[in-house]
Amino acid sequence: MKGLYLVVPLAPLAGAVVAGLFGRFVGRAGAHVVTILGVLVSFIASVAIFQDVTAGHVFNGPVYTWLVSGDIHLEIGFLIDSLTATMMLVVTFVSLMVHIYTIGYMADDPGYQRFFSYISLFTFSMLMLVMANNFLQLFFGWEAVGLVSYLLIGFWYTRPTAIFANLKAFLVNRVGDFGFILGIGLVLAHFGSLDYATVFGLAPARAADTISIWGGAQWSLLTVICLLLFVGAMGKSAQFPLHVWLPDSMEGPTPISALIHAATMVTAGIFMVARMSPLFELSDTALSVVLVIGAITALFMGFLGMVQNDIKRVVAYSTLSQLGYMTVALGASAYSVAIFHLMTHAFFKALLFLAAGSVIIGMHHDQDIRNMGGLRKYMPITWITSLVGSLALIGTPFFAGFYSKDSIIEAVGASHIAGSGFAYFSVVAGVFVTAFYSFRMYFLVFHGKERFGAQGHGHEAAHHDAHADDHAHGGPPNESPWVVTVPLILLAIPSVVIGFIAIEPMLFGNYFGQAIHVAEHHEAMADLREHFHGAVAMGLHAFTALPFWLAAAGVVVSWVFYLRRPDIPAGLASRFRGLHTLLVNKYYFDEIYNAVFAGGARALGTALWRVGDVTIIDGLVVNGTARVIGWFSQIVRKFQSGFIYHYAFTMIIGVFALLTWWFVRT
Repeated sequence: MKGLYLVVPLAPLAGAVVAGLFGRFVGRAGAHVVTILGVLVSFIASVAIFQDVTAGHVFNGPVYTWLVSGDIHLEIGFLIDSLTATMMLVVTFVSLMVHIYTIGYMADDPGYQRFFSYISLFTFSMLMLVMANNFLQLFFGWEAVGLVSYLLIGFWYTRPTAIFANLKAFLVNRVGDFGFILGIGLVLAHFGSLDYATVFGLAPARAADTISIWGGAQWSLLTVICLLLFVGAMGKSAQFPLHVWLPDSMEGPTPISALIHAATMVTAGIFMVARMSPLFELSDTALSVVLVIGAITALFMGFLGMVQNDIKRVVAYSTLSQLGYMTVALGASAYSVAIFHLMTHAFFKALLFLAAGSVIIGMHHDQDIRNMGGLRKYMPITWITSLVGSLALIGTPFFAGFYSKDSIIEAVGASHIAGSGFAYFSVVAGVFVTAFYSFRMYFLVFHGKERFGAQGHGHEAAHHDAHADDHAHGGPPNESPWVVTVPLILLAIPSVVIGFIAIEPMLFGNYFGQAIHVAEHHEAMADLREHFHGAVAMGLHAFTALPFWLAAAGVVVSWVFYLRRPDIPAGLASRFRGLHTLLVNKYYFDEIYNAVFAGGARALGTALWRVGDVTIIDGLVVNGTARVIGWFSQIVRKFQSGFIYHYAFTMIIGVFALLTWWFVRT
């Protein structure tokens, strides 16, 4: 099977190389054919590997030894177990849908071949990350997805906002990655290996070890390692306070919003913490930090989705909130629930992003939901698939999101980790918030009166003028072509059924086996197992539970506010102007970071320039040396007059000085 393992990441890489280096020769059709074929081969191979893993075959071994230094072996290797196989299926399937969708969405873009090369390269990078069996390869994939996301967010590099967004994403992720590589360095320093199995095997014996970071204070070694690794996850999975890059990354084309910000890159942090469960289970302090950070992200990022008017940014803040839910599950030691929600969320969130892109196409690239309304009759496929995605997102019973989201709420309720009370409040309150902003967008876009009579170009219009010019501004929207709608339908199917099918084996069976480790004193999953009586019973019981009624209330309130009484939201915004302004300005995190970090960096740079460069280097070293030499030369030239008696006088003075020095010495 090792050959098949290699096919999974290398097939998308081959497509990326052909489309990227030979795009001019293969043309547009050749670029999308070769990249789609590569991802399709990867998906089929992933299905075969998944079947092999479910039959009980697990692989953990090296593929290529990159470097040997003493006893340390740095290798490229694969760990193929149920956790990896699940991620491989999710990544390759969503990537395949995005590749097909891109044919329609980017049809008129001059960078067509380049875009296909990038998204195929991204797929390769993500697969290398999830298939890794050691920290070195994990870090390679980690940085590679960050690099390709930088290229994709700034794909339209002539637009200043896109360049600002990709630079912002790159810098914020570097903050997280700095902590991540420090954690990996500590692992290597104290365990003498970067191999997962070796480190996990040694970890219990090192649980009581401490290290001194500064002063005389002693810190738990595993707590410090886990917290540093989690800092990396905070950057990659956009957790508070490193969340600021993800909404701005909507400046990139919509297909990458679905690929990067729904199913793959932003879930890398969730996957990494789940993979590191043997380490995190040895530190309740680290789990508590994970729990609280996730809870803050889940609730407070959801609030921001309630005031957004850009259709993609609403979905982006939804992604932030749902990533918070996954992180909360990790902190509650419900790793399997976090991965379960990662999987269900990948399908319905990719569906919502691609549906938003379909709406943007139909609206001639206007993204403001206030300029929409009544699209249901013009775009029926987009409408019904958006409804499916929204129902899954808010946790409607029997939809995919319900099983994973309610399992997170129950797991947190059963947890006794410090901070679990606040986390439980956050995830329960987040149910209402999620339903409110999801159906606010849904009602404003697809229902109510038509408001698109005089819309102008949106954010992406400048790069789709050829498409936009095919339609008169203000004309009725059209349903998107089949290359856009078919992926919507194919993503809608698992958004409905995957939760019902997968909950019992993934959460209460032996699906993950040894891939995930949970300590005996962390009882959340045991409590869930005790109260689970089947997927049907869980769905029926939900109608009597608080989360369902909170979700229903969110839908009803949004229906009243935006279809029946649109004057109410305006009145509330006016009455609570301060709170509304706070939300519109995203808690002023961008302004604070610009003032403190960007402004501080500029102030430090200016000070170093003025003191170090201008004053010390230029003023003292360079110009100062020249002035000293010039002053000395001015004196010396007085004695270089050409008169013999001047030279004689100088010689006499010199002899006198030497004799004086000699007498003093003796």
